[in-house]
Amino acid sequence: MDADGRNGNKRFHQRLAPLDRANNNVCYHWRAGRCNRHPCPFLHSELPPHQQQQQSVAPDGGAIAKRNNVWRNPGAASGPPSKWGKGRGGGAVGRPPGRASDRICHYFLAGNCTYGENCRFLHSWFISDSFSLLTPLQGHQKAVSGIALPSGSDKLYSGSMDESVRAWDCQTGQCVGVINMGGEVGCMISEGPWLFFGVRNAVKAWNTQTATELSLDGPSGQVYSLVVGNELLFAGTQNGRILAWKFSAVGNCFEPAAFFDGHQLSVVSLVVGALRLYSSSMDNTIRVWDLATFQCIQTLTDHTSVVMSVLCWDQFLLSCSLDKTIKVWVTTESGNLEVTYTHTEEHGVLALCGMHDAQAKPILLCSCNDNSVRFYDLPSFSERGKIFSKEEVRAIQIGPGGLFFTGDATGELKVWKWLTNEVANS
Repeated sequence: MDADGRNGNKRFHQRLAPLDRANNNVCYHWRAGRCNRHPCPFLHSELPPHQQQQQSVAPDGGAIAKRNNVWRNPGAASGPPSKWGKGRGGGAVGRPPGRASDRICHYFLAGNCTYGENCRFLHSWFISDSFSLLTPLQGHQKAVSGIALPSGSDKLYSGSMDESVRAWDCQTGQCVGVINMGGEVGCMISEGPWLFFGVRNAVKAWNTQTATELSLDGPSGQVYSLVVGNELLFAGTQNGRILAWKFSAVGNCFEPAAFFDGHQLSVVSLVVGALRLYSSSMDNTIRVWDLATFQCIQTLTDHTSVVMSVLCWDQFLLSCSLDKTIKVWVTTESGNLEVTYTHTEEHGVLALCGMHDAQAKPILLCSCNDNSVRFYDLPSFSERGKIFSKEEVRAIQIGPGGLFFTGDATGELKVWKWLTNEVANS
């Protein structure tokens, strides 16, 4: 999407500079993400790092696995749990010297800082030289609750609490359609050509290739989470129940398959991995469901506040909570999940998302309620960068070719891209 800079990326290309400089100093303003000198007399890249052993990642581990929603990293499967968190304390790449990374200029975020380059606080939407902001997408009036890219479509779709779904042209970045959903969109996902929207008392389904529209009844209250796995569509609802449907090719419809009762409050996140459904809830728990029997086989109670998001990575389950922790769970010999590592943040964590960078290294994205998104290498939890936003980021979606998307509580989407070695070092 607009990778050549037609819609907001021109400034990024203008601040790139060749490496054949007379000095070996890195540009201070480039590190802050706001150098506008062309040409610049200083380096626009970090100095070459010392050679260090890299963990190999298999070529097929570079994407979210659609079939079971497990974030794959085969090369790390044999790594011992003791490697978790070994990188704690490492700073973000590209951090400006002499500035506190968390002290973003709030007047800059609001668009009215009068100090300009003399401001003592950071004027940037991100800190990293591994990825870049391509363009913002503006149109929603309330929080973005879901982002999806259906297979075979040239459109990006976003759902919002403003009761609308917007379609964006992936070439121009322009909004090309608005659908009124008649209620708040609590979540949204895609699977193949299908788009699924969680609304009040229903799940709406739309096939982007055939224009087929379906309404799946059964939920009570708002639908807050959706996932597809094991040939089933699952929906987590406001009353704590999880419902499942199976697609019928004969009738071209989704038929009720099962329901899961156990949570006492709203189910806010779902993920499927290894024939298990994992659900997290506002009741502070995670439940593990056997998809062969549809029975709850374990309830995890280690978090002390709302468990906002769960994510599968190889043999590990990751969870985040408003209790300011990210927990890494591993299956023991008994078959039960236990915490093998706990990462602590300064603020509550709202969402997790897994992806790979341009070098196929696994990266964890963590949205926090201080209006930031933190990037960590796994399993070390070494910090790779940070994104800032006007309000908290509610939705994160991975796209093709190193693209990823964020949507915040103001209704703004942003399009980002991981940089290749050639671009990052140019």
